[in-house]
Amino acid sequence: MSNISEILKSTAHRPYEYPERPWWYYQEWNRALLLHYEVPYELLKKLVPKGLDIDTFNGKAYISIIPFTMERLRPRLLPSLSWISNFQEINVRTYVEVGNKKGVYFLNIEAEKYLSAILTRKLSKLPYEKANIKREGTTYYSKNSKKGFWLDVAYTVGETIQQKSELDIWLTERYCLYLKSQDTLYRYDVHHREWELKEVTVTRLDIHYPIGELLLNYPADLTHYSNGVQVLIWDKVKI
Repeated sequence: MSNISEILKSTAHRPYEYPERPWWYYQEWNRALLLHYEVPYELLKKLVPKGLDIDTFNGKAYISIIPFTMERLRPRLLPSLSWISNFQEINVRTYVEVGNKKGVYFLNIEAEKYLSAILTRKLSKLPYEKANIKREGTTYYSKNSKKGFWLDVAYTVGETIQQKSELDIWLTERYCLYLKSQDTLYRYDVHHREWELKEVTVTRLDIHYPIGELLLNYPADLTHYSNGVQVLIWDKVKI
């Protein structure tokens, strides 16, 4: 694990400074497959709380479905415990902004372990829930019977993307996330090194994510893979 002070010194890629107060949580988002979908703005708008502006790229709105492995999740002053800190996760996110801070808003988050889902939901207020998730090598399987979500994907990882497009950067370099809890909007500030993205070829995909009036059940418009990032998160603030 890199020295946290080194992570904090890596700031050239950030669009704005991280908070001066101490960070609150450490976690790693490892072996991430990023499936990006262009979606109708008007349908997406119905899913995003008032007070958050949908961020668009060249007038296009996006949702991303991201299966990855969460590891070494812990509060600042406590160690990580593998039986609760390490688990498979799938988050469904869209892109929003408040003022000049572009971030993400989670439409859904699924976790492999029941206890991890319960505790992270209680502590963060983020929409974690249990799903049946299995990962083996470059295959990832998930089923959430409660919501009718499923994902069965296999892929091969290619070369590192040396010259990222503007869209690549727009989709990945986000340094806060927004949350609505009990009619109040909050922001979590986030910091990590710049994402290293790799080309990826999806060789099998069976996906079914009905969200509001949207149904994501087709190949993604854009895909990325990353070995991951080491992440520092600050405690939420009211906005």
